[in-house]
Order: sequence, then C-alpha cells, then structure tokens
Amino acid sequence: MKNLKLKSLAVLLIAAVGFTSCSDDESPREQEGNAKMSVKLVDAPGDYEEVNIEVVDVMIKYNNDTEVSLDVDDEIYNLLELTGGVSAALATEYEIPAGDINQIRLVLGSNNTVVVDGTTHDLQTPSAQQSGLKINLNETLQADVVYEYTLDFDVEESIVEQGNGGYLLKPVIRASAEAQTGTVSGTVLPATDAVLVSATDGTTTVDAYTNAQGEFVLHGLPEGTYTVTFTPDATLGLNVVTVNDIDVTAGEVSAMGEIDLNTTTP
Repeated sequence: MKNLKLKSLAVLLIAAVGFTSCSDDESPREQEGNAKMSVKLVDAPGDYEEVNIEVVDVMIKYNNDTEVSLDVDDEIYNLLELTGGVSAALATEYEIPAGDINQIRLVLGSNNTVVVDGTTHDLQTPSAQQSGLKINLNETLQADVVYEYTLDFDVEESIVEQGNGGYLLKPVIRASAEAQTGTVSGTVLPATDAVLVSATDGTTTVDAYTNAQGEFVLHGLPEGTYTVTFTPDATLGLNVVTVNDIDVTAGEVSAMGEIDLNTTTP
C-alpha cells in the first residue's frame, strides 16, 4: 500500500487579467464595461504524497475565440499542501472584459512532478504544455459583477501510471459557479488527515479528505439535501459516521461543526 497523504487542496486563482492587444474586429468585448472574475482550484482525493504543478498562465476564452491572458506569477504549487479550505492566491481580484466566455485554460510549465512512495517522478503533460488544461463553461459576464468559480481537480482520475513506471497528467476537472453552488465544512474528532468525507444527494457526489487538523471543505455542491459520510482509514480504529439531511444553499457555507468519529452517531 502506498504511503498515503490523504488531503484536499484549495488553490485560489483570483483572476488578475492582462489585456492582450486586439484590433477592433477581434476584441473580446460583446458589451460595454468590465466584470471581475475569481477562480478557485480544489482537488478530489488522490493517492499521492505530492503533486507539484507549475502554473505559468491562465487564459479566458470568449465565444468569438478571442483569448485574454491572466497576469499570474510563474510558480510551482504542491497541490496536496493546501488543505481544509486554505487558499493560495495567485493574483488579486481584477477586471476582465464583459462578454460571453466558454473556457478557462490553465497553462502549465515543464516542472511538474508526482511523489509516490518517497520517489519523485516527472509528470508528463505534453498537450497541457502547448494548449493548457481546458475547462469548459458557458457564462455571460455582465459589467460590474464579480464572478467566482471553483475548479475541482480530481487528482486520482487525472494522473495515469504508465507501464514503464512513468506518469501522465490527463486532467479531470469539474467547474462550478460559487453563486450557483454551496459548500459544506466542518472538523472531525480526533483530528486526523486520514478521513474521506463524501457528500451525495443521489445525483451529485463530492469527496475530499480532511487535513492534519481534521478540517474538511466540500466545494461546488448544487442546492439540495445531502447525506455526508465520514470514512476513516481502517488502521485508525474509528467509526464510519453518516449524517443525513444536510441542506446546501447556493452561495452559502453549511457548517457541520465537529463530527466525533469515536461514536456511531454525531
């Protein structure tokens, strides 16, 4: 069994937008004024000790195929270090032209690695290095409105082990608008980073692991009533606990408080 670091992440990509040079016939504007966009990256569980990603650019694509580059710093992030709702800001909130957008692209550099059983492996991303990790969405950005998105990066599904022992990055990312989805948070007792937290309403299922303090955050849940299940690592000798009827409201955080895994009911 691999040396598991059971964690979730939250990388905040608040869109700092630099306008590209555009002639009048290729401008991204389809209406007057500017909007503001924030993008938050979180992960679903992954069976790795580190996942290090070099972000060199973020691009917004408009319906007329014009793209705008976001002015972000070239930096390497260990996604699994950012847990329990903690965010790393790549840029501050910034203006972006109003109009219809259909895609966000995360452009990666070449310094991407994954650590498994104490060994660091290059994480090959040939297509991503050229065109970026594409996340499709459809939104009309209105002037003077702030738009916030959560990108749920499924690490387990996105990293593929090859027969030669190498690793490929084939990203699986789910996008959700924070104004249209809600969040569930809380803390497990005793504090441990080896608890899988899963929320489902029968249609949507979102997973995350607790951090070392036992904290968890589930992002991007559509409005509804959820069942949340806490599954600790079997070696801990703790109970699986299920909590029913957790109501989720768009744009709000449903705080569950403390969940005691020494008992069968919270």
